[in-house]
Amino acid sequence: MTNTDTTSDTKNFIIIGGGLAGVSAAEELRKQGFTGTIQLIAKEAHAPYIRPPLSKGYLNGSDGLDAVYVHPEEWYAENNIDLMTGTKAYGVNSLAHEVTISGGKPLHYDKLLLATGSSPRLLTIDGAELGGVHYLRTLDDSRALHKELAGGGRNLVLIGSGWIGMEVGATARTLGNEVTILEQVPIPLAGALGDELGTMFAELHKEHGVNLRMSVVVDKILGSHGKVSGVQLNTGEVIPGDIVLIGVGAVPNVALADDAGIMTENGIVVDQSMQTSNPDIYAAGDVANAFHPLANMRLRSEHWANALNEGPAAARGMLGQDESFEDIPYFYTDQYDLGMEYSGYGPMTRGAKIVYRGDRDKREFVAFWLKDDRVVAGMNVNVWDVNEQVQRIIREGKVMDEARLADESVPLETL
Repeated sequence: MTNTDTTSDTKNFIIIGGGLAGVSAAEELRKQGFTGTIQLIAKEAHAPYIRPPLSKGYLNGSDGLDAVYVHPEEWYAENNIDLMTGTKAYGVNSLAHEVTISGGKPLHYDKLLLATGSSPRLLTIDGAELGGVHYLRTLDDSRALHKELAGGGRNLVLIGSGWIGMEVGATARTLGNEVTILEQVPIPLAGALGDELGTMFAELHKEHGVNLRMSVVVDKILGSHGKVSGVQLNTGEVIPGDIVLIGVGAVPNVALADDAGIMTENGIVVDQSMQTSNPDIYAAGDVANAFHPLANMRLRSEHWANALNEGPAAARGMLGQDESFEDIPYFYTDQYDLGMEYSGYGPMTRGAKIVYRGDRDKREFVAFWLKDDRVVAGMNVNVWDVNEQVQRIIREGKVMDEARLADESVPLETL
């Protein structure tokens, strides 16, 4: 890889995407001494923000904008970053090194970072356009949903039992709303955690009054006078609801990458330095399907920590540094009185054995996924200050003795 003069003021780097990956990359460029132009193109009118509070603290009203914005708005000018909010990038001409934007002439780049994120997977059924039907992806989405849930007493129907659906369900219940979750599969979160731990989350929600309807198929959303009134299943049964949230996954935003002629497959394909098939274009965050040297596979993660850490890795790659992104994927959730941190390689957990350390009945334990006697993922539930040790165990990849792994009297530091 050709080295770049990190202090050159003749270079123009463009970052498309106003999320955490984009702004963390811009911040790292300045930390590394890059003095050229940085243009950060953000489609939304807001300054860059993080997404976890949108289904948690910001949604329930306990967090304000200071907990959502990555930096105060003045930070961008102070760091000589040209933040272009409310600006949509329409195309990338990789031959001319130009980005076409709304309301302006094409912008030239020397290096380009695509941090375009992902979009909610749309549910194309009758009634999906009715008032009171929501998706949750943006700050404005969270604001709109908060307005409907904040006073309590509403009837929320969630279509989908992924992380967004389960977190919003917990938030809605704490705000005093009735909640029904509809899902095609038998157990929520089983795809991510397996049947046993998915069942734990199901029981948690049932204990808090959520009506979980599993193994059902949604046929249409019903309403009158342009306002939702319920959801009809393919059996003809109607689930009443005056608010509906659709949470059936997300799709990576690869249109600009396709326009630029770079390789895409389940996102934008990048190497361990976040470089695409075009040497002057990089990608990071939700949209990046990155080769992970430790896992020896491509991984695409839609979680906060991935955006936080891949952005700076991409920045160092753009500067020509010998970068190899090897962070272990990480995410967390807070639902009612359950807090959880998960680290590991999700694709490797398929068929893995789960070893538990702690009290599962009290929901205070650490779970380890073992594949070929090596830990490939770990999750701590209401047990804190152990995530670094969990990640170390995964990273080292040692053959583990199951009995010692499960024995709380054996310190994690010694494993």
